Amino acid sequence: MVLNYIWIAFFIIAFVVALVKLIIYGDVTVFPAMMQSTFDSSENAFKIALGLTGMLSLWLGIMKVGEKGGVVNVLSRILSPLFTKLFPDIPKGHPATGSIFMNIAANMLGLDNAATPLGLKAMEQLQELNPKKDTATNPMIMFLVLNTSGLTIIPISIMMYRSQMGATQPTDVFLPILLSTFFATITGIIVTAMYQKINLFNRVIILTLGGMVAVVSLIIWGFSQMDGKTMNTVSSSVANILLMTIIILFLLAGMRKKINVYDTFIEGAKDGFHTAVRIIPYLVAFLVGIGIFRASGAMDSFVHGIGWIIKSLGGDDSFVGALPTALMKPLSGSGSRGLMVDAMKTYGADSFVGRLSCIFQGATDTTFYILAVYFGSVNIRYTRHAVACGLLADLAGIIASIAIAYVFFG
Repeated sequence: MVLNYIWIAFFIIAFVVALVKLIIYGDVTVFPAMMQSTFDSSENAFKIALGLTGMLSLWLGIMKVGEKGGVVNVLSRILSPLFTKLFPDIPKGHPATGSIFMNIAANMLGLDNAATPLGLKAMEQLQELNPKKDTATNPMIMFLVLNTSGLTIIPISIMMYRSQMGATQPTDVFLPILLSTFFATITGIIVTAMYQKINLFNRVIILTLGGMVAVVSLIIWGFSQMDGKTMNTVSSSVANILLMTIIILFLLAGMRKKINVYDTFIEGAKDGFHTAVRIIPYLVAFLVGIGIFRASGAMDSFVHGIGWIIKSLGGDDSFVGALPTALMKPLSGSGSRGLMVDAMKTYGADSFVGRLSCIFQGATDTTFYILAVYFGSVNIRYTRHAVACGLLADLAGIIASIAIAYVFFG
């Protein structure tokens, strides 16, 4: 129901803002721009689904091989002590835990093309445990919040964009992004756990979080010893080597179990194709709503309003120029990426606004896109507290990004 109200709000707010611009300011281009955005967004939704078809077919095929080869079950057993605390409604050793882990690992490495198919596979397995097929379960919501908080260890693409835009040190946002996304993820876990009455003060979860902090600290120390070029090379190589290793391990596991690996892959790939077709209506709905909201100028008006309030209170409004990226990120990854590049082009890649835009881009994920695609893939209509928890994690990431940017670059 929450997604329903948000979607309607996109249209109503956009219409009201457009009327004001037309009647008061005489802007006769706003309504044509809004209508054009509906056509462009619909076409873009289909292109995204078409692009996902190949990736979904590939990775759901690989996952099917891993599932029948026993790899997913092994992962499930290893992760069972942690996941039974964080996802108490998932039975011990259920294959969903393995798929969830694979998705989170791919996200942390910045491998979006692999993460989405793995996430959709996890949603399919979680739906098998769902007694109410149209309503989101607690494990689904916790899983999606972990996705929307966007925990990323290696923000490869952002560092590449900074390099292309002429940044003196393209990797100088690496540590701020890592810290911001870590705060967003921890906030998302805590808020969702409070909604679901999950006790986080137990030995397993505390040790896991402590281990995560230690690993993050080790990665920060390791990358701090490298120059920018070496860091880009190492991070890209490590991510892709790990991905290729996973594929080989899955294939070898299938051979060990003496299954027909090729036929098993084809069986899983067919599921990928059907999933890609199934999510098209959900993509069209949200991308059109977001497109109209942007084209009306509602977001620009909101940003200018925030800037005016900050100035009126005597605060430093240096961060306001980067806010469009932060506000766009939950709505559209490509849109926020364009705003990030535009901020670096306008203010300079090494400016405070340019750097903060990059931190915003890496701090959280595309919340509404994830909710629409993941819930849409299993026909979930009632999202319960998923939107609230996801947006609170985003808000934590935005606030942390601003504070950390002032510490590092202010």
